[in-house]
Amino acid sequence: MDTISEAARESGTTGQARIDAVIARARSLGELLNSAAPEIEANSGLTPRVVAALHDAGMFRLLLPRSIGGDELDLRTHAEVMEIVASFDASTAWCMGQGAGCAMSAAFLEPAAAKRLFGPADAVLAWGAGIQGKATQVDGGYHVTGKWAFASGSRHATLLGGHSFVYDDSGEPLKHPDGRRVDRTMLFTRDKATIHDLWDVMGLRGTGSDTYEVTDLFVPEDETLDRENPDECREPGPLYRCSTSLAYGVGFAALQLGIARAMLDEIRDLAMTKTPRGASSSLRASPVFQSQLARLEAGYRATRAYLHAAASAAYRAAIAGPLTLGDRVDLKLATVHVINESVEIVHEAYRAAGATAIFRSQPFERRFRDAMTASQQVQARATNYTTAGRCLLDLEPDTTMFL
Repeated sequence: MDTISEAARESGTTGQARIDAVIARARSLGELLNSAAPEIEANSGLTPRVVAALHDAGMFRLLLPRSIGGDELDLRTHAEVMEIVASFDASTAWCMGQGAGCAMSAAFLEPAAAKRLFGPADAVLAWGAGIQGKATQVDGGYHVTGKWAFASGSRHATLLGGHSFVYDDSGEPLKHPDGRRVDRTMLFTRDKATIHDLWDVMGLRGTGSDTYEVTDLFVPEDETLDRENPDECREPGPLYRCSTSLAYGVGFAALQLGIARAMLDEIRDLAMTKTPRGASSSLRASPVFQSQLARLEAGYRATRAYLHAAASAAYRAAIAGPLTLGDRVDLKLATVHVINESVEIVHEAYRAAGATAIFRSQPFERRFRDAMTASQQVQARATNYTTAGRCLLDLEPDTTMFL
C-alpha cells in the first residue's frame, strides 16, 4: 500500500477503494476524449457530450468537499487523475484542473450557501486571473464591478467568480492591520455576466478561457469568500489546509506529465514503423534513438516520482496541521520543476518525430502546442525557482502569492 493512500485512509477523507474508483472513472473517458479532441479544439470549448461525460464521472468534483458530494481527493490522487485525462486531451484536463481549484472555495462558504451553489449535479465554477474587480460594501453584501480574463471552462460553467478589492460605502479601500488591501472573491451565476469570446490562441484552444464582466452587480455576503483566510474555512479536511495555488500547481504539473506520457507513447509507436529519409535503418533499430527514448522515459519517470512524493509529503503535513512555509516551498519547487522538465520532454519527443510531427493529422502537433501554451501560465514561471531558492537560503520569500 502506498504512503498517501494510508495517510488518506487515516484522515477519513478518502479510502483506497474511493481512490481506485475515481482513477477508474478517469480512465473510462479515454475513448471519448481521444475521438472528441479535434472537435474540442475546433470549437474552442468542450463539447456537450464531453461535458456530460465529465459530470457523470465526477471529474468536476475532485476537490469539492465530501459534505456536498465531492471526492475531496488527496493531492497525489488528484495528480494521477489529472495526468490520465491530460494524456487523452490537455484542454479537457486544464478545464478540470481549473474547476477543481475553484471548487475548493466551497470549503470557505457557509454550509447552506455551499450546498446552494455547488450542490447541483452540473455545478462548475470558473474564474479569471487576478484581482480585477471593485466590490463596494452595502447592506447584506456588495455591489461589484469588474472585468476578468482567462476564465478557463467558463463556457460550461454554471458559476463565475470575480476576485475583487473591497471598498467601504464611502469609496475608501479597506485594509488589513498590516496595510494590505482587503479582497474577496464574489460568486455569481454565469447568466449575470457579459461574456467576451477573445480566446484565439496557439494551444489549449479547447479551454474556452473567455473574458467576462459585471457592472454594479449585487452579490450577497454569503456568496463571497476570502480563500486565503483559514479562519473562513468551514471544512476540517487536510486538503483545505493547502492553498488553491498549490493545488493548481499540482494539477498543472500533472497535466504536463500527461502530455509527456502521451508523446512518449506516440513516439514509441512511430518508431516501430518509421524509417527517416536517408537513414539506413528504422528509428526502432537506431542506437541513437534507442538511447534518446530511454533517457526521455527516465526523465518522465523521475519527474513523476518527484511530483508524487512532494504531493504526498504536503498532504501528510496537512493532516498534522497547517502547512509551514517550508512545506509550501517544497511543494512549489516540485511543481514548477516538474512542469518545466515535462515541457523539455515534450519538446525533445516532438523533435524526435521529425517531419511527421508537423502534420495536424498526427498526434504530436496539438500536444506540442498544448504543452507550450500551458508552460506560459504563472505556475511555470522561472521566478518561482527564485522564491524557493530564497527560502532555501533562509531569506524572506519575494512573494507569497503562489504559495
